[in-house]
Amino acid sequence: MATAQKSEKHDIISHPSSMTRVVEDNDKFSVAFEENDTRDPMNFSYKTKWTITLVACAFSGIVGAASSSFSMGYQSMMQDLNCTHFQATVGLSMWAIGFGTVPLITSSFTEEFGRLNIYIVSSFGFMLTEMMIALSPNIQIVMLGRLLGGAFGSTGATLVGGSVADIWKPHERGQPMAFFTLACVAAIGLGPVLSGVIEANPRLGWRWIQWIHVMFTGAYFVSVVMLMKETRATIVLTRLARKKRKETGDDRYQAKIEKQSLMTLIKISCTRPIYLLLTEPLVQSFSLWIGFTWGVVFALIESVSPEFQAVYGFDIQNTGFIFSTIILGSFIGYFANMYQEKLYHKHYPRKRQEARLYLPCVAAILLPIGMFIYAWTVRPDIHWIVPAFGLTVFMSGGFVIYLVVFLYLADCYGTYASSAIAGLSLCRNLAVAMFPLFTTQMFARLTPKWSLTLFGCVAAALVPIPWVLFFYGSRIRARSKVSRKILEDEELQENMGK
Repeated sequence: MATAQKSEKHDIISHPSSMTRVVEDNDKFSVAFEENDTRDPMNFSYKTKWTITLVACAFSGIVGAASSSFSMGYQSMMQDLNCTHFQATVGLSMWAIGFGTVPLITSSFTEEFGRLNIYIVSSFGFMLTEMMIALSPNIQIVMLGRLLGGAFGSTGATLVGGSVADIWKPHERGQPMAFFTLACVAAIGLGPVLSGVIEANPRLGWRWIQWIHVMFTGAYFVSVVMLMKETRATIVLTRLARKKRKETGDDRYQAKIEKQSLMTLIKISCTRPIYLLLTEPLVQSFSLWIGFTWGVVFALIESVSPEFQAVYGFDIQNTGFIFSTIILGSFIGYFANMYQEKLYHKHYPRKRQEARLYLPCVAAILLPIGMFIYAWTVRPDIHWIVPAFGLTVFMSGGFVIYLVVFLYLADCYGTYASSAIAGLSLCRNLAVAMFPLFTTQMFARLTPKWSLTLFGCVAAALVPIPWVLFFYGSRIRARSKVSRKILEDEELQENMGK
């Protein structure tokens, strides 16, 4: 039975045919969830929550694989389309431009259309862009298809964090977010491994790399339609209110939400991330750190194949297998994060948000170590397993950074977390777009050894970032207007709970 609480502005009403709580407020009936209502995404069953999580993460995996596998088809693409290596590299970078910029606008669409509809449109649109690339008659169409692919891929992939937040309570999000990160990062390695096998087959080549993505994305599209549910609580309430209006013919039934216009939401999503990026030291430092790290990852995607071919005589298929170091590094980081979660729960009462930073302090040291090992051991007289070990060390640290930075910013910025993460993601993807464009020229002028040494030196210079925030993060946040407001709200909630 639907109920409403009586006060000066509220009257008790009863609707025997409904299980939805309805509160009368200023001549309007506000529709809200009942306590423990199974229609509330937070109250979904454990099985449903993990089904949604796995389906959402699968799209991130497909998108991650598509982002990196493209580079393995350069050789057959250049022959087929009569294009240069630099033009093919632009296609790799165009992806990151679409991936980094478009979500600033489209992330607001979930407030109007819901997450489920965006997943459906994004996956279908992504499938069409992969088909567009596979059928391209020239490199210009390939570049456009990559730009659109990044746009559709990012719109869906950036929803995963929100979907996790919709259905999991804060203390439950560690493992779902770790799995999300595993899907994103490991797929970046899996893409080149599989596409290297395809490229090595003279009857297949670069177009079949895209057709395989079309097949996987088509299967994913079907799984979204069949298995995914709407997780945005405001959208669910809006639909319940619409249903009540239709059943009763009474237009006073409204969802109990504060809804802003779509244009207002787009304005906020475009400006707030930039504001936080320009004013918040935490966002700035982590954006610099993860931007550099992910720029190096895609520089390696651009350079590992020719490097191992030149030094060790690998063919394209064997160089693809070298990218399994990204997969291995991701799994090492994933299991290491389980220990970080224990440290977080143990030390949170004393360290608060900075309890997230124990493992990143170690990961910061692993980045330059891994890069130096790779830079100084890619030599004919040293077995290829040694530089592969260096890549694995680097990616283990990169995985930890990718995961924990998101969790740390979410803890620090509360309701502004999505904007802080959007600003960080913008920097990361712009770095991903730029690094491959100068990698080939840089390696040609400085040699791979000294180019990679330079990367290692920059990584070493960035080591203090998590250490400074681990010891002084609370003081830095206390001086920030945004963080100070969030801290005051947290203290108010704690006092009310006592």
